[in-house]
Formats: sequence, C-alpha cells, structure tokens
Amino acid sequence: MAAADLNLVNQTLVLPAPLPLDGGQSLAQVAVAYETVGTLNAGKSNAILVFHALTMDQHMVSAHPKTGKPGWWAKSIGPGNVIDTNRFFVICANVLGGCMGSTGPESLAADGKPYAMRFPVITIRDMVRAQVALLDALGIEQLHAAVGGSMGGMQALSFAANWPQRTRAALVIASTARHSAQNIAFHEVGRQAIMADPKWQGGDYYASGKGPDNGLAVARMAAHITYLSEEGMHEKFGRKLQDRDVKTFGFDADFQVESYLRHQGLSFTDRFDANSYLYITRAMDYFDLAEEVAGGEGGGKLAQAFAGSSARFCLVSFDTDWLYPTAESRTIAHALNASGAAVSFVELSAPFGHDSFLLDVPALDRVIAGFLG
Repeated sequence: MAAADLNLVNQTLVLPAPLPLDGGQSLAQVAVAYETVGTLNAGKSNAILVFHALTMDQHMVSAHPKTGKPGWWAKSIGPGNVIDTNRFFVICANVLGGCMGSTGPESLAADGKPYAMRFPVITIRDMVRAQVALLDALGIEQLHAAVGGSMGGMQALSFAANWPQRTRAALVIASTARHSAQNIAFHEVGRQAIMADPKWQGGDYYASGKGPDNGLAVARMAAHITYLSEEGMHEKFGRKLQDRDVKTFGFDADFQVESYLRHQGLSFTDRFDANSYLYITRAMDYFDLAEEVAGGEGGGKLAQAFAGSSARFCLVSFDTDWLYPTAESRTIAHALNASGAAVSFVELSAPFGHDSFLLDVPALDRVIAGFLG
C-alpha cells in the first residue's frame, strides 16, 4: 500500500526547550524523529503512541531507509489492521539516544563534534519525557492508548505511571517493571564486546568512518539468542549443518544456527550505532519503575507507581519468553490490582520466544484489537 494511502509522514521536531534528565543534566536542541500514520481527529482524541523496542526505531510502517525492509510492525498497523489507521492516528518516535534521527551519541554537540561518550547517560523515563514533549508540540493532551513491547513496554509503563492523565489505556507486551540481574548481565556482555573492539576508540570513531562493527555484531548475537526460544531454535535449526555434508573440524560456521547468528550480527551493524547500543542498554538496565516513581534507590512499592493513574491496562506475555517471562507481567498485574487499576492479563502460547510480539501470532492480534476497542 502506498504511503499516500496510509497518510504516512516522517519528520523531525526540535524541542523548543532544554530537556531535563534524570541524571541531573539537561540537553538543549533535542531532536525527536518520528513517524505518524493515519489522521488525527478534530478533538485530538484518537492518538496512539507506539513505543519501540531496543533495536527498532520510528519506522513502524514505512520501509527502513537503510535496509529497505518493511516497517517492524507493518503487519499490525494500517487500514483495517489490528491497530486500524482508519480509526487511529498512530505515532512512533525514535528514542532519545537512538541513531535514526533523534538526538543521540552520534549527534553533533554545541562544538560541532559528535557527542560520542560525552552524551549524558539517560533513562527510560528520559526517553518518555522527550516523547511527552513531542505530544505537547502536537497538541495531544491525552492518548487513546500507549502501546509497547519489550523496551517499548517499559516506556509505556513509565508513561502511565509518571504522566498518569496523559493516556486512557496502556498495552504492555512482553515486558517488565524492572531489569533483572540476568538481563543486566547479558547487556554487559554486549557492552564489553563493543568496548573491547579496538575500533571503538573510546567511543570517538565517527571521524574515522570505521566503527566497532565486530564488537557490535557480537553484542547483537548474544542479545538475539535471548529473543528466541529453545523450542523455536531447535525446530528451525536443530544441529543441521550449513551448506555442507560433513563437519570441517575448524571454526567456520559449520552449523546453521552459527551462520544465522553471524548474519544477524553483521546486518545489525549496517543500521545501528554502537554507542547508541551502549546508552540504550544502560537505560534499560537502570529501569526499575517502583524506584523511579518513589524517587530513591530501592524505595517504593510497585503498586504506588500506579496510584494516580485512571488508565485501563492490558498485559501480555508469551509462554516461551525467557527474557521477560510471564512472572514479570504477573508481578505488574498484581501491582495494578493492588492500586485499584483496571487491568487484564493474558499469557499467550507461541513458539517464537520474546520476539513473538513482532511475529505472526493471531491470538495477539485479537487481544490488541479487543483492548483498543
């Protein structure tokens, strides 16, 4: 379907005021690159804000400008789709710290040079704060719904908790209210792989044009394993060899799963900035919603985070997701119940692991369509 038929627009807003950050600093001239699909109604009451996951960006529907691949949620968003753009005006912004047009490490600082590692460490709430400023600029006071999967779900939770009157509903898919020690550990492996690459150069690699692609590829490979399920990997790859009948007794990619991971790693370096990966994963690791809202390390109960929200909530998990397992969503559901919020929760069966929210799971489509109404 043509972009004109979708009423699809990609543009960038420079925020009119400096953006305060949780770390105590602020950023001036913050750019927020975003995509919109559909038409905003006269009352500006039909807007849905979609928050993207770690390795995604604002191109939820449009073809990716670097890879040419379809938008990451094009199957779900569009005329007559589960997020129906005949009814809804859908917005997705590249997160603060990203590398697809929003201000991040590769953006130019006031001295005309890329921030690189001078970029301040950010949080999930900082990402959301930039998107709230975008909503303000668009004149949207309250969303029909805030929607997100994985890191996008963290943002949806932070939005509903910190700006409780800005959305009537929140849909959180395959996510968590805090990052576990295991998840932090996987991210640290990825960050160390990037920083151990000689081409990282302390983060100042932009002028050379040769970034730490090997380190970033390894980081992506390690993370990608967590997005899959053992069942799905076994069904897709098993122990099948790649383009050969016998083992080489060497260290080439003998197995199909090895070849797949190498491809995932190398292709990722074509579209993602290594420093952005460092900053975004650190923001995810810092995420603890109870602590965020209570305002103090280790303080606060999760139920308190939702005390001021009148939104409806829907939580979705997948039975094969071991990155953010069902227990994580159930914890959020219990907290919402304790706060008196209207909440529904469902665990869906799918063989794809954490990535299920991006793939063909008809049951998820039914949940989304039913919840959005």
